[in-house]
Amino acid sequence: MICSAASGALSGAFLTVPSGDWTTLPWLTKFFRARSPLDQDATENTESGPSHAGHRRTAPGETLLTTALDTTRLPLRERQEAWIETTALASVTQRFTFQEPDAFRARIDIGHLGSSQLSMLSYERLRSQRTPRLIRQSDPEVYQIALIMSGCQVIEQNGRRAALGPGELVLFDSSRPFDGWVDTDGGRARSVIFQFPKTTVPLREKDIADLYARPLPARQGIGSLLNDLLSGVIKAHDGLTPYDTVRLGNTASDLTTALLAHYSEAMASVCPETRHHVLFIQATEFIGRHLHDQALGPTLVSAAQCVSTRHLHRVFKQAGTSVAAYIREQRLNRCRQDLVNPSLQSLPIGAIGARWGFSRHSVFTRTFRTAFGVSPSEYRDVSSRHP
Repeated sequence: MICSAASGALSGAFLTVPSGDWTTLPWLTKFFRARSPLDQDATENTESGPSHAGHRRTAPGETLLTTALDTTRLPLRERQEAWIETTALASVTQRFTFQEPDAFRARIDIGHLGSSQLSMLSYERLRSQRTPRLIRQSDPEVYQIALIMSGCQVIEQNGRRAALGPGELVLFDSSRPFDGWVDTDGGRARSVIFQFPKTTVPLREKDIADLYARPLPARQGIGSLLNDLLSGVIKAHDGLTPYDTVRLGNTASDLTTALLAHYSEAMASVCPETRHHVLFIQATEFIGRHLHDQALGPTLVSAAQCVSTRHLHRVFKQAGTSVAAYIREQRLNRCRQDLVNPSLQSLPIGAIGARWGFSRHSVFTRTFRTAFGVSPSEYRDVSSRHP
């Protein structure tokens, strides 16, 4: 994909939000009734509206993400102003230049993860700038890590320019100026942004400054784990409790910290709790991909993570389980899913067990009965009679 927008400033209408009582805007008040911990000291900005994000907390059983802006519901004349106002609340204050101001389309969905925030943005070609003046007027002092889902995006910060495509992550600092371009090849750019207070990152700013506006892979290593988590929350966010969202926020923060520490070679400064949490996630992800391997066990898992078996056992114990118990539980869950799968009704019981790493039919049957109180064949029969 060619990032043609990066060759120069986009033509189009340059807009800032007019000063005044922004809370009267009908499309905004519905979605930002309460401020988050990130903006309790926010004040209004005379150049581009309120300083940064505020949103409702998730109530039990609610959907995590709330649509803060959908321009298809607005008249054309209100869309650009709505985008500028909403991004100021949901992110940081910026200046925008719109390539096609008369036909701009965009959508913003926002969710609260403890003290952090997750946003899903969809938008057309534009240029965004965060200037020193805007930073002086309002700075929430947050980091943002963006996962590029579609479109070509170019960002300049800290003297570096990066061209980014789908499957890449990039780190921003709200306290430093940036300049960004988006080219969509006629469609929309999409990105997921995880925003979190700088105070939650146990790394020195000078250690990670070289990572600003630097492409980070989201399809390998720790980046792939963060990618899976953020994408998973976006796809399956209904019915989360407030406690779920806090735990997800903590996990995302730990993975982000580990990612930054890895690429800044500052892992030694990360607290043991965070390192253990990330190791547990990496180990369980490895286990999930190798359940079919009958040799899967603590030795294989620890070797894949480059840690001692003893250390791996200690990390799993801190999580309230053991390596062997976790592997057994995951294998049984996969077998149980296969037993009730209509397309696998003709597959023998022993073959299902072998498919997920049980070496012998008798071992599979005994382990399944111990866990669920019935044999695999009885479980399949009952499920077929009561689908």
